[in-house]
Amino acid sequence: MKHVLVYGSGCKNCSITADLFTQAAASLGVEIQLEKVTNLELIMKAGVMSTPAVAIDGQLCHSGSVPDYNKVISLLK
Repeated sequence: MKHVLVYGSGCKNCSITADLFTQAAASLGVEIQLEKVTNLELIMKAGVMSTPAVAIDGQLCHSGSVPDYNKVISLLK
């Protein structure tokens, strides 16, 4: 199981990003535990400079925009 953190203020783009990961995981048959992180202190501690941002298993792998579906697929593989 992969642990996916979506960092952001809870805005529409953050929600879209979380939904993309949920959909991609389902299509790949990959189990994920998705968590939305909206606490500014935790976002800064993670080194996130722009949101939405995504960390998988503790590794920051995307930030600053909504990733496209193909990128999400490749990140989950």
